[in-house]
Amino acid sequence: MKRTGKRVAFQTLGCKLNYAETSTLARDLYQNGFERVDFSKMADLYVINTCSVTENADRKCRKIIRQALRQSPHAFVAVTGCYAQLKPEEIAKIPGVDIVLGASEKFDLVNHVNSLEKRGKGHYTGCDIEHASSFFPSYSIGERTRSFLKVQDGCDYSCSFCTIPLARGASRSDSVGNTVEMAKKIARKGVREIVLTGVNIGDFGSTTGESLLQLIQELDEVDGFDRIRISSIEPNLLTDEIISFVSQSKNFVPHFHVPLQSGSNKVLSLMRRRYRRELYHDRVHYIKTIMPDCSIGADVIVGFPGETEEDFLESFEFISGLDVSYLHVFTYSERADTAALAIRAVVPTQERTRRSKMMHSLSDRKRECFYDQNLGRSLPVLFETRHNGVLVGLTENYVRVRTLGSENLLNDIRDVTLRSNHGKYVEGELLEGTLSSLGGRTNSFVSYVSQEL
Repeated sequence: MKRTGKRVAFQTLGCKLNYAETSTLARDLYQNGFERVDFSKMADLYVINTCSVTENADRKCRKIIRQALRQSPHAFVAVTGCYAQLKPEEIAKIPGVDIVLGASEKFDLVNHVNSLEKRGKGHYTGCDIEHASSFFPSYSIGERTRSFLKVQDGCDYSCSFCTIPLARGASRSDSVGNTVEMAKKIARKGVREIVLTGVNIGDFGSTTGESLLQLIQELDEVDGFDRIRISSIEPNLLTDEIISFVSQSKNFVPHFHVPLQSGSNKVLSLMRRRYRRELYHDRVHYIKTIMPDCSIGADVIVGFPGETEEDFLESFEFISGLDVSYLHVFTYSERADTAALAIRAVVPTQERTRRSKMMHSLSDRKRECFYDQNLGRSLPVLFETRHNGVLVGLTENYVRVRTLGSENLLNDIRDVTLRSNHGKYVEGELLEGTLSSLGGRTNSFVSYVSQEL
């Protein structure tokens, strides 16, 4: 292809889905002659892929735009993503923004960039979210040892705190056949792990007459990679059949992330969630019954309007008794055009912060307990990064491991014996022979790290 000599830089905010889409947009521009560079470098075009879940989205967006224009004052700036769909006029008024692209328009970025050069700086384009009905396949590649594969987009739910349906539209997905072909394409690129991503993955197939179970059954037969991970799935859509299949599959790993949001049924009702805590408890119990070593993560929101101290303590005690491995804790913050704004019993900011600290501490204890349960085991670890001789990677069941090893082990999977729990990670020891490239050193990991890091 003919190179244009022009350079593009991307900044991605938010979820794995955004990273998958950014990577796809970058490949489109590369096919049209652009060279991708780091966001800290001079570029002709800066693309900011935004998130509506991120707090202070406007402030972060402005800061990133200023950074870009300090580096390249005459560059074009394009803002895409969920925040761009929700607040296009607001973003268009930020000094330096040349084009704002909504939920569907971002996938026509190449043509919009070409029109920018003809028309000059200073306009935005968007569509009503009801018109965002097409599914655009996306996947990330090149940045990590794993690839994020987008299998679903949009959401038909109406949770009272969430802007995602307004930002991404109705639930939709590609066919099983097309998604499997995309996975085969990724496998040919040497990726060791695929992570299935989407807004509401459990709703896969609702527009094609298929199901998530059918998809994972077909994906499990694809050769070329070692692991498949499901990023997040609603508890009411996580069926016994899905759990059972994962437990017996060749490539799906023993790890589920299942959003809870609250352990209080009263608060779940206020949130308009489609389950009660009893169902969540049953899902966790079934997973751990047939996969005792499985890691289970949960999302939790604290300080939601109407959440009294009694409600919070009820939620805290419920989660304390759950056999989950870690929490992603979110402090509630108001979002425009959400039903939660109508709930008048607002929790003071200081109280939200206190509850968040308590829940984060509970998460730390959960993770340490889960890591303790894995000590002494020898588990396959996929190594992702290396710093000062220390490799960092993940087991299939989501234990973060650090161990000594050579650089040629990056993007490799090796058995590691888990030795000691350091809270955020576990110290591991590669099997004898694997350390030969280090000259046979047997220094303890702890003493090595204390000297080198």
